[in-house]
Amino acid sequence: MPSLIDIRRRIRSVRNTQQITKAMKMVSAAKLRRAQDRVLAARPYSRILREILQNVVAAAAGSEEAETNPLLARRPEKRIQLLVITADRGLAGAFNSNVIKLAQQFITDHRDAEVTLELLGRRGRDFFRRRHANISGEHATLFLRGVAELDPALEIAKSVIQRFERAESDAVYIAGNQFKSMMSSTLVVQKILPFDLPEGGPSVDYIFEQPPGRMLGELLPRYIRNQIFRAMLESVAAEQAARMTAMDAASRNANEVIDKLTLNMNRVRQASITREIIEIVSGAAALD
Repeated sequence: MPSLIDIRRRIRSVRNTQQITKAMKMVSAAKLRRAQDRVLAARPYSRILREILQNVVAAAAGSEEAETNPLLARRPEKRIQLLVITADRGLAGAFNSNVIKLAQQFITDHRDAEVTLELLGRRGRDFFRRRHANISGEHATLFLRGVAELDPALEIAKSVIQRFERAESDAVYIAGNQFKSMMSSTLVVQKILPFDLPEGGPSVDYIFEQPPGRMLGELLPRYIRNQIFRAMLESVAAEQAARMTAMDAASRNANEVIDKLTLNMNRVRQASITREIIEIVSGAAALD
């Protein structure tokens, strides 16, 4: 049985850990608010941009610019580039492991193709590097400050577009977490290249000041950049929500551990006092 000093030392250690988890929960809650605001602000723009692009693609169907646009080229998916978005830090429950499992499942489902990984986030980078995966790029410090920045997304999009235009990849997907609420997120795999062509004609009859095919050449790269940046924002918000939930659970578990250790400490102290009383009574009886 541990001594009274050992139990008190353990209680003090758990309380110190609990203070850390409570502080991390508060920090994640503050970061989550900012990340959530950015996600909610980005979603309408992304949705409207996709609608506009679908209408422009439909209006440009059959034109020379649309037929020769490399970002609309449809090839058999023999070489696939998968963007895997994880966090730079841990202590977020199953946030990172779920994305890694999703990426592994994607690779298994496309075993007939050559899947190249573009890794965003340190956790995913470390995991796949140890397993010698086919990696085309690494971005290990994108989310250290908790809010995704636009410039890295532009560089990643530029690299992705160049690889697709050079036919080094036949399709591009993004795997990551999509923020749903404070308590949950959704794992998604989204195809961003080639752009899915709409069925039928345009739903909105635009009046174009320049040929739709020329506008298409400007909108498609912008759409790819927006999809990557929005996926990063969604991942940041989901990460902070997962970390806040995990730290809250850790704090509650620490309370349970402290209660159990306190009960055990009281039992040890009571047993020690009882033993001392018995020794005193036995000594007094021996003197008589």
